[in-house]
Amino acid sequence: MLQRAFNKYIDNFRGFSREIWILTLITFINRAGTMVLPFLSKYLREDLDFSYNQVKWILISFGLGSIVGSWLGGKLSDKIGFYKIMIFSLMTSGIAFFGLQFVTSFEGLLVAMFFIMVVADMFRPAMFVSLGAYAKPENRTRALTLVRLAINLGFAAGPALGGLLIMTVGYKGLFWVDGATCILAILIFWIKVKEKKKSKYTDKEHPGEILTNSVFKDRPFWIFLGATLITGILFFQLFTTIPLYHKEQFNLSELQTGLLLTLNGVLIFFLEMPIVSYIERHKINKLKVITLGCLAMAISMYLLLVNQWAGILIIMMLFMTFGEMFVFPFSNSFAISRAPKGHEGRYMAIFTMSYSTAHILSAEAGMDMIRLFSYQNNWFFMGTLGIIGVLLFIWTMKLVKYEPPRNI
Repeated sequence: MLQRAFNKYIDNFRGFSREIWILTLITFINRAGTMVLPFLSKYLREDLDFSYNQVKWILISFGLGSIVGSWLGGKLSDKIGFYKIMIFSLMTSGIAFFGLQFVTSFEGLLVAMFFIMVVADMFRPAMFVSLGAYAKPENRTRALTLVRLAINLGFAAGPALGGLLIMTVGYKGLFWVDGATCILAILIFWIKVKEKKKSKYTDKEHPGEILTNSVFKDRPFWIFLGATLITGILFFQLFTTIPLYHKEQFNLSELQTGLLLTLNGVLIFFLEMPIVSYIERHKINKLKVITLGCLAMAISMYLLLVNQWAGILIIMMLFMTFGEMFVFPFSNSFAISRAPKGHEGRYMAIFTMSYSTAHILSAEAGMDMIRLFSYQNNWFFMGTLGIIGVLLFIWTMKLVKYEPPRNI
């Protein structure tokens, strides 16, 4: 019985090309090595003695760099190819992380964090385009899911290793490891994966016309993007307001909050790939799945209005996790499916920019709601925002219904 269940689980991971497995490996190495990010605010506050306001502005600079980097990475992926952008991004950001430890002034860090994130986040849209190039169309969503698993595992391992490094060699160790893992990951990619040339279907004579007709006049994509932004804002509450709420409302320790986040990671690790495979096999409408996921996220926010029973935090995490598993893999897949040949980079740039923007808005809106009103008002606001997202996804579904079929 157990053997059969295990074999069925392993079957979900079959059928990927060698390049996809290497992309998954380097994503894991890169994300596990991204140890500076979870400890950045603590480093700025405790090690460099910055005020809360200074920390806020450095984090905003970080977010703005991420937005610019996402846009630039996508645009350049279409111009000169995703392969060169991936190598440039990880190699340069790796070297930059080595140097970041020596920048200790407020003004210096504002500029340094912006430029590092511009270079580092050029990688994301380029990596999404590479998945489109190296994965078979029927495997694309599962390939995206596989990379998401690597990201989740990397994020789970990174903070723990980062905490150990801080305890043993101090914050400086984080910068060395972060830089080294960026360089190691991209060296593996460069040695093991050969560049895949642009599609022969790219219109070399009128690329601008294709782009104008697709991106700027692609109404369903922009409505979808608005809803995607909302799902990002709800999801990032897990890392902004919710840990504070755990402490202030229920007096949970850091360990208990960490265990709730671990529950999220474990469920994704074991369930996301089988769920995606099931939906792919049965050809279930992907936009319906995304809409259901957004509804689950909205419900998870409303559940937090129950503030006298700590068990609600587990139920809330279950709804959020299933929402995440329904929304994120298929959102990636839908976004790249809208792009004409040769313009995938720009589509994925705009798509990844929506999450960078959500990261900033989630912290700003959530913290302001709590400061000006209360936690309860914030959960009601976020839940209602989620319902608006559901309506936007339904609208997208109606518009797409009358289009020629696409491979999503």
